[in-house]
Amino acid sequence: MRALVVTAVGAESDSVLTGLTPHPDSPGPEPRTLPGSYPITRRDLPGIAFDVLVGGVGPAAAAAGTATALALAEYGLVVSAGIGGGFARAAPVGSLVVADAIVAADLGAQTPDGFVDVASLGFGRSVHLPPAELAARAAEATGALLAPVLTVSTVTGTADGAAALAARHPMAGAEAMEGFGVAEAAAAHGLPVLEIRAVSNAVGPRDRAAWRIGDALAALAEGFRVLGPVLANWGERHEQHRGRS
Repeated sequence: MRALVVTAVGAESDSVLTGLTPHPDSPGPEPRTLPGSYPITRRDLPGIAFDVLVGGVGPAAAAAGTATALALAEYGLVVSAGIGGGFARAAPVGSLVVADAIVAADLGAQTPDGFVDVASLGFGRSVHLPPAELAARAAEATGALLAPVLTVSTVTGTADGAAALAARHPMAGAEAMEGFGVAEAAAAHGLPVLEIRAVSNAVGPRDRAAWRIGDALAALAEGFRVLGPVLANWGERHEQHRGRS
């Protein structure tokens, strides 16, 4: 199987590639550039090949970058990966979250009665569901929390904002800015999607001194060290099932 992993920035891509490089002395092919100036790097593991794409920040950029890559090659799985904010009660700094739902948390309308998501407005969907078995296996293998990951266009930076978001999504584990965009592009190509986030900070008041970006990037790399065999196994069984159907 061939999987596309989409990150927002180069530091996240580097961490994913570190995790997918079992022999650092032989790191594999150099990055190449897709139309639109998207860097993409390949790593081959037993039973699975990964293309790791730097797609840009935010859901629109992520959707555009993902769609570009998917138009140029055949894949069996798309993964949104990177760092993000964790809801402290469930996902402390340095931990991992695997999405059992990828939610567009601020796509909709504000009304006198509160926020209404785009699906409730009748203008499309606001949630993508990764394959349940795959998400559960990925969470178990990496020691991650299995919970919804929220996609926002504006990162939460106040206590009131965090409280409002948690009230609308009480089971959420993390927020980030790209997952829903990646999932929309994957869905347009009929492909399953997964999202994994390493927590660099708590969702809430913006306190740069409390951020642990290095710890989160290290956790992301470690997560991908163990994800390769999990995804390869799932991909093999998924393709066998498709062949019988």
